[in-house]
Amino acid sequence: MGKGKKVVDLEPETPYHTLSVDQVAQELATSTLEGLSSEEAAARLQKYGLNELQGDGGVKWYKVLWRQVANVLVCVLLIAAILAFATNDYPEGGVIMFIIVMNALIGFWQEFNAEQTMEALRNMSSPTAQVIRDESRITIPNNQAVPGDIMIFEDGDVVGADCRLFEVFNLETDEALLTGESLPVQKNLSVIESVDEALGDRLNMVFSSTTVVKGRAKGIVTSTGMQTQIGKIASSLMSVDSSEKTPLQKRLDKMAYMVFAAAIVLVIIVFGVHKFVYSKEAAIYAISVSIAIIPEGLVAVVTLTMAFGVSRMAEFKAIVRRLSSLESLGAVTNICSDKTGTLTQSKMVAVRMWLPLEGYFRVTGTGFIPEGEIYRQGEMVDGQLKEENEQRIVNGAGSNHFLRTLQAISLCNMAELRRTQHPETHGEWTAIGDPTEIALQVLAYKTGLSKPDLIGQGFELVSEFPFDSSVKRMSALYQSPPTKESPGEYFVFTKGATERVISCCNFWREGDKEHSLINEKGGKRAEFENMISEKMTALAERGLRVLTIAYRKYEAVAGVDLVHGLDRDEVESNLVFLGLVGIYDPPRAESRPAVLQCYEAGIRVHMLTGDHPATAAAIAKECAIIPDDVPTVNNPLVMTALQFDQMPDEEIDRMEELPRVVARCSPNTKVKMIAALHRRNLFAAMTGDGVNDSPSLKAANVGIAMGQSGSDVAKQASDIVLTDDNFATIVQAVAEGRRMFINIQKFIQHLMSANVAEIVVLIIGLAFKDRTGNAVFPMSPVEILFLNMITSSPPAMGLGLEPPSPSNMREPPRSAKQGLFSFEVVMDTFVYGLAMGILSFANFCIVVFGFNGGELSSGCNSAWSEQCEGVFLGRATSYASMTLLILSHAINCRSLRESGWKPSNLKTLNQNKMLWLSVVIGALLVFPVLYIPGFNTNVFKHSPLTYEWGLVLAAVVIFNAFAELYKWIKNKVMKPLGLEANSQAEMDRMRTYMTQNTQTDSAIDTKRE
Repeated sequence: MGKGKKVVDLEPETPYHTLSVDQVAQELATSTLEGLSSEEAAARLQKYGLNELQGDGGVKWYKVLWRQVANVLVCVLLIAAILAFATNDYPEGGVIMFIIVMNALIGFWQEFNAEQTMEALRNMSSPTAQVIRDESRITIPNNQAVPGDIMIFEDGDVVGADCRLFEVFNLETDEALLTGESLPVQKNLSVIESVDEALGDRLNMVFSSTTVVKGRAKGIVTSTGMQTQIGKIASSLMSVDSSEKTPLQKRLDKMAYMVFAAAIVLVIIVFGVHKFVYSKEAAIYAISVSIAIIPEGLVAVVTLTMAFGVSRMAEFKAIVRRLSSLESLGAVTNICSDKTGTLTQSKMVAVRMWLPLEGYFRVTGTGFIPEGEIYRQGEMVDGQLKEENEQRIVNGAGSNHFLRTLQAISLCNMAELRRTQHPETHGEWTAIGDPTEIALQVLAYKTGLSKPDLIGQGFELVSEFPFDSSVKRMSALYQSPPTKESPGEYFVFTKGATERVISCCNFWREGDKEHSLINEKGGKRAEFENMISEKMTALAERGLRVLTIAYRKYEAVAGVDLVHGLDRDEVESNLVFLGLVGIYDPPRAESRPAVLQCYEAGIRVHMLTGDHPATAAAIAKECAIIPDDVPTVNNPLVMTALQFDQMPDEEIDRMEELPRVVARCSPNTKVKMIAALHRRNLFAAMTGDGVNDSPSLKAANVGIAMGQSGSDVAKQASDIVLTDDNFATIVQAVAEGRRMFINIQKFIQHLMSANVAEIVVLIIGLAFKDRTGNAVFPMSPVEILFLNMITSSPPAMGLGLEPPSPSNMREPPRSAKQGLFSFEVVMDTFVYGLAMGILSFANFCIVVFGFNGGELSSGCNSAWSEQCEGVFLGRATSYASMTLLILSHAINCRSLRESGWKPSNLKTLNQNKMLWLSVVIGALLVFPVLYIPGFNTNVFKHSPLTYEWGLVLAAVVIFNAFAELYKWIKNKVMKPLGLEANSQAEMDRMRTYMTQNTQTDSAIDTKRE
């Protein structure tokens, strides 16, 4: 559309189904050929708003704030504050309330920002739309579509807006969401006269949120957002339940309830020691114990870590749709990947052809720029093609057989090549469509037989049977240009997987002769199929994807609707074989290193592809999925889908190893592979892009959809969407998942170790009572709160942001059933907690009983006096010791087994500013807490230290020496964390297995007999 065109105000109830295409285009001021300009689209977006449903979406600040105060941890603190005020201990009650408010504000700020980040990422991973703007086909976020856009739909797409169709090829949509009709609705372009026609009968319209189940089409966007039919009557259907808790959140909730139960038990113990006689001292001590065991900062730390992890994954082009997948990634043992576009570049180029009698052809040129030459090479000599014997084919020249083959390649094709007229990209070639079809269309352009040229000569598309993964072929029915003698003949052109096309062929062409294969199954047909198999294998062994081309003349039957009344099986029968085309899709440079990295991490890679077994094996060798020096014929690690699907589950389960390459793979094969992996208790990630891949994506532990080539249905069924369709991104996502899981273990261990240490001090302290029979606090409630919130929480946040360790991808995948609290993590929590608690309490005892005569005067829990100076000094020493022990333990928690104080580990500390800054600032905060007059004695209930610092530093040295000894013992006694095997060992193991299990055809036949 031109820039000068004016936006016309739209009437929400305009009956577009009653208008012709030209009237709709005029009403919406658009062009079906050129689409809108970028400037016009931006103006309309401002006018009509985003193409999205309103309702409960978005981030509500008050809901986020409520989550900060409506939890078990805050309730306990509130009880403590109320009891403090009730006993007239206003400084303590004030500090507790300050901690509650600060915790809520910090948690609110972190979670609100995290929610906004997640909202932005959800928008990034939302369905996309194909539209024509500035004369070019582009992909935009669906919420950017505006009335007047020209939208393009293909098999598997979710319709992004209400549209009036103007171009339709066998289009069928699932409108059950709107009409309740379970069967797909077949669309057409006929104008409907009735304004009040039911939605299900408006066959020239498609509606937002319905699904394309067959065919393709183009339409003019008539309504967006809340003005669509789905927006008017079913906005609730579009809401997503974001309140569902992830497995991680459930585990943390379970831990919180267990901790709360333990707090109640400890409170009972405190009152039991005081003979269940209520007193202010006993109540405050009980509250102190309950505060000590609850990690108040845990929620905020988890929120920050999750938000940071999701943002990091978005940076390297992995969009997380479900938070539960973050923790699942760390447990992945097997990755089942597609080939095209994931392991390879998806920059397909047709480089070889083979025609009976004429032999092989070589095609030059790269990409989808239609520039290159075609050379006839003839047949191979001693397995080689000699370029000195080549004959160049001039555009438009060649035998009738050659030209008919190129006609079929060109017309049985949905791809489009365009030379843009846009000022910024003038003259550049752009391509629209499937990469395979683009490669074939480029080949047709190079011969002067492009689809636009043939259409211009009079070829007319009558009907089309799009590519279907169940039959692995595509066919199109065309009428040839009319002549004076006849109105034009009908031709069926077919392309697809060789075995699926050959099975439909009853003839084959050799030059200008057509040979019959009817009733020749035992003789000529077998000879023919062997010849095709030999040529196809020769191409496939060079890593080429091989497609077979066929055609037939079609005799129209009177009374049969050639558009909608044809039977696919009948149309695709009695075909004439024309030739083979070899397409090369080079592997991505990063695929091989990524696969080898998987082997280092104990992850096995499977390639499930629709290609020929020889092609799949060749690419698998280049990508290191299988060794490159072993035979792949009759090998258990390289199978076809037919072989794998025919095996009963029991036989699959008896296999020593599942196949690494499955060729000619169907969606059902992927589901069967996932089921086989699950029966072995393995944790699988599965990639997919098509509509039929959604069952396998849902069945996998982690479903990964392709963001560029994937259908919207596949994206909605997935957990993660790759915006670059790159296998290396999957490996990065797994590494990030491992990093996040390990970091969560680190900070939970750090927080809970501190809680255990405080409980040790307080429970042992129950044994020391003053003259009135009340227990003397080794640490005051405010000290405990300060330790939990100010001292331990910031380092825990720093541990959540730790970069991955060098061994992150050299350790085996964790057990899926292991969860956060492995035996080693629980053991470390109690061992370190006991050590810190004992050292801290020992310093309290040394100061009180060794340096101050053991004076335990009454009232020392609430106010300072000269008689209480010893207790106040002991309390200060215990607090200072606990502070520095917790901070040094943060360094210790950076690794389960390695020393945190090794020079190499200390160097990497510079990568985590949050951690070392929190340790330094936490240590510096000890001094104002200890030395500000009044603040120290009245609020924290301790006195300034002098020579007692020697005890504090001694405790830190002893604890770190103990930690180093403990880790040394663990390394000697416990199983190593790292993998003994590496990528080379995995390749050697696979090479041995493949060589030993390779069987000859005769051996297989003998075994079957």
